Amino acid sequence: MGERQLTRDFFDRPGPEVAPDLLGRVIAYGPVAVRLTEVEAYGVPGQDPASHTFRGRTARNAVMFGPPGHLYVYFTYGMHFCANLVCLPEGIGSGVLLRAGEVVAGAEIATARRAAGASRTVPGRDLARGPARLAVALGFTREHNGLDACPPGPVTVLEGEPAKPDLIRSGPRTGVSTGRDTPWRFWIDGDRTVSPYRPHVPRRR
Repeated sequence: MGERQLTRDFFDRPGPEVAPDLLGRVIAYGPVAVRLTEVEAYGVPGQDPASHTFRGRTARNAVMFGPPGHLYVYFTYGMHFCANLVCLPEGIGSGVLLRAGEVVAGAEIATARRAAGASRTVPGRDLARGPARLAVALGFTREHNGLDACPPGPVTVLEGEPAKPDLIRSGPRTGVSTGRDTPWRFWIDGDRTVSPYRPHVPRRR
């Protein structure tokens, strides 16, 4: 596995370009490391209605408008945290959601974190299978919003073993109500840690 850390230049590109290139890379924080197997790209303000930055900068999404390579952590559905990596130069507002991965280091700690909110034993393949689970496994919460994932930041993204191009698949993003047909969800075909695709289901009134 490549141990060299990705630099800021890697993230200084459009999200749809960075996203598939993140597959097979390893994100680590403290003792836990996750090999990324599924990600989603989100575009720039005014162009991607599914992006948190679509309507411009707010207090909540301010990190997305900061320098590339930083962690954007947000709270959703009143119960979960999700983690993104910021893309493109400062002031633009784009990123990649980390949707799923394989825990490759610190499995005992990741298991303990997941078990704290689970009613059953968590299988190894499910430790980081889904964006909320991935954030729990790595220990990301609101206080980690804005952390630097480039040298010498506390979060590291290692080269790992990039996914082979013939194994990379793309399709619609999961659960979004707008921009639902944009094929910016990327995953490693056949990997057991990839989360199941779920289209957006409108809530009944």
